[in-house]
Amino acid sequence: MVLTRHPLTDLITLAIFLLVLGGQLVETTSEYDPYKILGVSRSASQAEIKKAYKNLAKEWHPDKNKDPTAEDMFIKISKSYEILSNEERRANFDRYGQVDENQPFGQSQHHGFRSFHNSFYFDEAFFHFPRSRDFADSKYLLHHVRFNSEVLPDSHKRPYLIKVTSDWCFGCIHIEPVWKETVQELEPLGVGIGIVDLGSERRLASQLGAHRAPSIIGLVNGRVTFFHQAIVRQHMRQFIEDLLPHKLVEKITDNNYLSFLDSWRVENKPSILLFDQVPVVPFLFKLTAFAFRDYVRFGYVDQGDKQITRLLRQFNINTYAPTMLLFKEDTERPVDIIQARGMKRQIMDEFVSNNKFLQVPRLVNQQLFDELCPVKQFHRRRKFCILLITGEDQAFVSSNKAFLDFATANKKDVLRFAYVYQRQQQPLCQALLPNQPALSPQVSVILERRSQAGRVLYRSVSGGWNGSNEDKFRLHEELEHLQKDPSYLTSDTTLPELNNEMAPIFIIQWMNAAYDYILQIYDDLLYSNWREMMPILSLIFSALFILFGTVIIQAFSEPGENKPQKPKPKEQPQPDDDGSSRANTSSRPPKKDFLEVTELTDMTYISNLVKLRPGHINVVLVLTDASKNALLKKFAKEVYTFSGTQTLHFSFLNADKHRHWMPTLLRSASGATHISDEEEESSDYTGHVLALNGHKRYFCMFRPVFTGDDPSDSSSDTSLSFDNVHHKLDKLGLWMERLMEGTLPRLQVPDWPSLKETES
Repeated sequence: MVLTRHPLTDLITLAIFLLVLGGQLVETTSEYDPYKILGVSRSASQAEIKKAYKNLAKEWHPDKNKDPTAEDMFIKISKSYEILSNEERRANFDRYGQVDENQPFGQSQHHGFRSFHNSFYFDEAFFHFPRSRDFADSKYLLHHVRFNSEVLPDSHKRPYLIKVTSDWCFGCIHIEPVWKETVQELEPLGVGIGIVDLGSERRLASQLGAHRAPSIIGLVNGRVTFFHQAIVRQHMRQFIEDLLPHKLVEKITDNNYLSFLDSWRVENKPSILLFDQVPVVPFLFKLTAFAFRDYVRFGYVDQGDKQITRLLRQFNINTYAPTMLLFKEDTERPVDIIQARGMKRQIMDEFVSNNKFLQVPRLVNQQLFDELCPVKQFHRRRKFCILLITGEDQAFVSSNKAFLDFATANKKDVLRFAYVYQRQQQPLCQALLPNQPALSPQVSVILERRSQAGRVLYRSVSGGWNGSNEDKFRLHEELEHLQKDPSYLTSDTTLPELNNEMAPIFIIQWMNAAYDYILQIYDDLLYSNWREMMPILSLIFSALFILFGTVIIQAFSEPGENKPQKPKPKEQPQPDDDGSSRANTSSRPPKKDFLEVTELTDMTYISNLVKLRPGHINVVLVLTDASKNALLKKFAKEVYTFSGTQTLHFSFLNADKHRHWMPTLLRSASGATHISDEEEESSDYTGHVLALNGHKRYFCMFRPVFTGDDPSDSSSDTSLSFDNVHHKLDKLGLWMERLMEGTLPRLQVPDWPSLKETES
């Protein structure tokens, strides 16, 4: 019996097939839609997207929303905003449904077919679609923004090997196997890998100077170098190794190892010795030395050399496996040792990064100070820096050695020890010791950094430092007291930026730049085509034209033209009718550290307090006519670092004019039960500071605490002299920090008292 197939059966089968295929595509494209997550339309402006993101971020923040799905939702909201706030990534999503910035253009177009293929087992070649670029290469794709923000700065720490390719490049297909082998070998060593698409990244290709594909580029210290040899794995590895700076690693023998280890006094760096049995320095060790060259000095010892017998005997080196020794101030005993047959880059990086600094390094530049004594961010991450201000003379050697011994014995994570030479860092020493002479004896200072602008809290240890046991005991007591009570640091100042003692001389910088430029010109003339040579040739001919043009003009000019003319006398500014000079009417530049403080009067009271915008706080200083000048100067100094906050306003209230306002405010406060009757009726509120929230009707109060030179004086809190009245605000800076953290107690008021009703 013969079975016939009805045409209707084929139509039903085809319809089911298209429905399943359409469902796969819809499911794939609708998996993640940033527009739906933020609740905005596809035509929404950047302002609308930003507003929606802020509202949703506040609603779904994990710290405020206790919903179990709040954290996942917050991540989706942040990711959606990152896509839609970037015009390039938003355009990619609108065109292709692309959300991954590393995904090549057009790849997501076939994602639905690929998912469908996983279910029904047929290849996308069935539809004759062009296959996209290898997915493994997508993570190496470079865009113009990423190259300038990430890769270019990172090239000062590790070299990059970049391939320039395009879609219809048959030469790129030919070198692909060699490229993959090279990437598999160099990437684990720490070499950065990048791929530039000549078709879609023309701006980046033009910046690199690449105009044809395939091209291989090396990037080291921001300098671009083209590879011109045969594309072989060994050649490309040697190409990257040759791009590294020379003298990264010093060859060490019995003749120079003592001077190498003892160079920490001048270089201010630890030293690392690598012992291995190969005659040349391993490429992996060179890459590690390049990454940490600003922190550590590197030396290599060839165990096959006959002039290393004393080295092997002194440090008892095992000759069967590579060994790394790290030395700091003690050149006879290493502080750390690592030994392994298969030395990995990750192990070496961890070994070096844990020992980047000496036990007591010398502060020679601002970068070292920032890393050694970071700014306080959280209470548990605070770092205290113990700084010894000393000299370079031979008389200070013994006391400096005693300070090193003390630092070695007090190994705590919260304590960092360092020293400075007073002659080299005079601005820093004058800021910490304003009352000391220009060349004072050794002084140890305990400080904690509070802001990137240079503000620190500090305390100088009394008695100086000469390395005696009494000095060590006194410093130890100070540190113990500090860890129990961080407010022990009573002084504050703003430190200037440190002088860079290791900066090369200008002539050396100029010679290095000229040498690099000459090498680049030679490379371009030797290998580049005429299109790439045009900018350099144009620059050369322009310089020659200007030079010969100047010579010709001077040769044919008349002799009288070269004679210098007498300068005309400057005209004196004519006085105006009132006798003042016009030169004095020019606007003066604004003063540094200027702070605007408004007086609360009948005219400003409503706008600065009662009708203050939501979220804004007015910080009000209470003063009198007698203490006005002294308190305002101290007030401006204490709160200046907080003046950049747009939600803070600063004012002052004259208690002589409105003496009943403070008692009325305290009497109406709902949470003021702890305030005594004597304080309410007292007429001396000089030095009190109030943080007033006009919208929510609450305030926080700062009571003055005298921390002057004579704290034992019983009259220091109530009857201060005019010279010491500014000491009432000594603790205002710490109170302002607590105000910004939101940890101060708040006193609610039913309504703000009127300024007119409280006048006398």
